[in-house]
Amino acid sequence: MIPTRPPRTLRHSWLALAGLSAVFLFEMLDNSILNVALPTIGRELDASTTALQWVTGAYGVVFGGLMLAFGALADRSGRRRMMLIGLVLLGVASLGTAFVTTADQLIAVRVAMGIAAAMTTPGSMALAFRLYADDDLRVRAFNLISTVGMVGLAVGPTAGGFVLAFAPWQVLLLVNVPIAVFAFVAIRAGIAADTAAELHRDPVDIAGAALGTATIVLALVAPTFFVDQGAGSWAAWAATAAAVVAGILFVLRERSARYPLLDLALVARPLVSSGLAYKAAAGLAVAGLGYMVTLQLQLDWGWPPALAAIGMLPQVVVLVAGSAIVAPFVKRFGLDDAAWISATAVVLGLAVYAALGRLGYAWIALALVLVAAGLRVLGVVAGTNVLRGLPANRTTIGAALVDTASQVTTGVGIAATGTILAAMFTGSIATPHWTAAQTAQFQDAIGVAGWTLTGVAGALVTWAFLRTRRAAGPDVTGELDGA
Repeated sequence: MIPTRPPRTLRHSWLALAGLSAVFLFEMLDNSILNVALPTIGRELDASTTALQWVTGAYGVVFGGLMLAFGALADRSGRRRMMLIGLVLLGVASLGTAFVTTADQLIAVRVAMGIAAAMTTPGSMALAFRLYADDDLRVRAFNLISTVGMVGLAVGPTAGGFVLAFAPWQVLLLVNVPIAVFAFVAIRAGIAADTAAELHRDPVDIAGAALGTATIVLALVAPTFFVDQGAGSWAAWAATAAAVVAGILFVLRERSARYPLLDLALVARPLVSSGLAYKAAAGLAVAGLGYMVTLQLQLDWGWPPALAAIGMLPQVVVLVAGSAIVAPFVKRFGLDDAAWISATAVVLGLAVYAALGRLGYAWIALALVLVAAGLRVLGVVAGTNVLRGLPANRTTIGAALVDTASQVTTGVGIAATGTILAAMFTGSIATPHWTAAQTAQFQDAIGVAGWTLTGVAGALVTWAFLRTRRAAGPDVTGELDGA
């Protein structure tokens, strides 16, 4: 029988947590496990470089672009219902991998999986938040779910390489079928359906959904153009301009619509806006630092890919093992202080890399550890604060906002870093043997990029800190009038 009262411990809701953790595992495992198979996929499907890029890119663009729309629908139709439909789509789409014979068919499968991810991922946070009445249990549940995902992210490439040694690449996506089946059964049995009081019946803002989706899709596509084609690419700037125009139109629409897709007054609430700013800072830091360190280790220092992967291990170890510190840290400092302290660690890690990363690997390792430690706490706390700041019938779109902020700023972080490198580095950065001048240019470029990201992330964290400190109590968690 499905429990109707809020669980008093995590153990009382183990089945629900197992299902929600499986959903997050799928999201984190998906691209990481597939990347190692791209050369094999290219050979077997006779795929071009562009087609291979879209095998992974199509999933991310569709996933990021549709989260807000599906989050809004879930708050109207039912979070568990949307989750279960998404899991069915995930299972069917993944099963379709067995019948793929061309790159275009595989891209279509990845698009369907991206839609399924957009339907399920925000719901995992929203359902976990709804499951408990106590903030301490919510933090511990989010921490457990994210830990499972981090483990998937960490072992994905290694597991993928091992599987490819004795099985076809299709197995890497077919593994989603049992994950989807398990999550469906566990969530259906362990979480009660939404009641009418937990939902709202405002009409769907179709125009707002279209503009919001277009804005996010363009914001995700533009960085890939900057990285692949450089700062002089007309397509990159055209996509950026179109994203800005679509974003302005989206804001105008939401301000004037009687029933907006996203009530901007909710986003302006201190807990919500500060939580999103913290997530944006973390997205910039993690993506930019990872991109710079990978290039530095392999292209500047000449490390082989396997050794460079080992060089990133401090970050992986902290992300996985750091789950042990989250709950005690939050209990010691509280949700609000834990957010700005962990965000400050992220910015400090960026600053260490920008100032000292060229002097030796020890400084790079320290930067990776600081950013990972800050992110491990911030990933749980910022999401919790955003949902705390929203009415109960808007939590799924709130979770979608958190994921969208992270997705978009991750792309921006890579694009900004790549653009600075392209502007300051003469010649092809992939040239095997750099001249002394090119080495100096690269080192100067990563310094400029590092300090740029530090400044932007620091500004976001400072603004978020001041935003929560100036907030009046009733405004932080007050309910939406008439919701």
